[in-house]
Amino acid sequence: MKIIILGAGQVGGTLAENLASEANDITVVDTDVKRLRELQDHLDIRTVEGKASFPSVLAEAGCEDADMLIAVTNSDEVNMVACQIAKTLFKTPKKICRVRESDYLTERETLYGEKAIAVDVLISPEQEVTRSIYRLIQHPGSLQVLDFAEGKLMLVAVKAFYGGPLVGQEIAQLRQHMPKVDCRVAAIFRRGAPITPQGNTVIEVDDEVFLIAAREDIRAVMSELRRLDRPYRKIVIAGGGNIGARLAERLEHNYQVKIIERTLDRCRHLANRLNNSIVLHGSVSDRQLLLDENIEDCDVFCALTNDDEANIMASMLAKRLGARTVMTLINNPAYVDLVQGGVIDIAISPQQTTIGTLLTHVRRHDVAAVYSLRRGAAEAMEAIAHGDRYSSKVVGRTIGELRLPPGTTIGALVRGDEVLIAHDDVVIENDDHVILFLVDKKYIAEVERLFQVDFTFF
Repeated sequence: MKIIILGAGQVGGTLAENLASEANDITVVDTDVKRLRELQDHLDIRTVEGKASFPSVLAEAGCEDADMLIAVTNSDEVNMVACQIAKTLFKTPKKICRVRESDYLTERETLYGEKAIAVDVLISPEQEVTRSIYRLIQHPGSLQVLDFAEGKLMLVAVKAFYGGPLVGQEIAQLRQHMPKVDCRVAAIFRRGAPITPQGNTVIEVDDEVFLIAAREDIRAVMSELRRLDRPYRKIVIAGGGNIGARLAERLEHNYQVKIIERTLDRCRHLANRLNNSIVLHGSVSDRQLLLDENIEDCDVFCALTNDDEANIMASMLAKRLGARTVMTLINNPAYVDLVQGGVIDIAISPQQTTIGTLLTHVRRHDVAAVYSLRRGAAEAMEAIAHGDRYSSKVVGRTIGELRLPPGTTIGALVRGDEVLIAHDDVVIENDDHVILFLVDKKYIAEVERLFQVDFTFF
């Protein structure tokens, strides 16, 4: 597939790295020559220097025969104009656009489409990150929470704690512990390395375990690996920007929310926008302010400013003063592995959240959802099976018959409204949504070929 990526920042660069490793023809456009050279030095890609919205630059990038344009520059306006020019001048089949400003998203149905701004897929990082944090707050004790098949199925990552009923026992014991609940351990990461789970695999303390189950069963499954945390009630949000404001809006009807913002004008705006949240004017790292607001009673402290260092320092201070759980927004991927699991409970990477959403629309064949896991090291995919036993390599076969690539497991199927946890005797049918977990992303192309339908199938 020939793909043009506009923007060589964290998202554009990470996306280029993901797609170049999957035998795509990638061209990256940016005005930063040094950044383009860095990418070209370690990736097999083509680069073009220039402003991404200029027709001449798009022509030089090969837009006339590109299959897809992905606009992820730092300017919403450049992204939108580039998509429009790609449609008008070059008839590019698919155009994906990243938009950050909320004003451009309020009338999205009217602004974007065939008869308006020519954007086929609209990506909002702020909305994706807000949704991710909201799911984490809904499931105390989780490290990552993912929805599949419109929320019928969930994949949750938890750390195994000493004293959990299943810790120190084989995975096969899970069914004996919960005879009425069907679930599956999709993957285990032990000391940073992936382990393909077998029935005789023993779960150890501090293992990061990915569990898949129907939505209504997920809390019961989590309780097997750790003592269930009590539900969160009191939330403190540090930073009243787009993400902080969106999160407060989603939380304030069911939680006690306080939001700290250092800019007075922004505080006034938040006070008018929010109904049930308390807006505080001050610095997120003001020790006395946190003490005055009883930070020791806080269930979740979310540091969501635009400054990584400020987020990290505020989170460490809040944790030291008694905050129960700390979630920290970190844009620099080099910081994420350094801080998560120490004082900071969960480090949230906007880039990885956005990458997963983008990959959903880039993957070949019928892929309904893609999630980037463990800072891009692994991937979860929802693929839709099509065909019959003669035209498909998966339909009409049991899971046990499939020749899956190394490190790839099938966690579950969704058939209509029915959730089927994957066992060797389960037969895959046409239109089943198949949830796969890949600990090694170099096998993605093999998985895609597995779900490819023979050309004779209609």
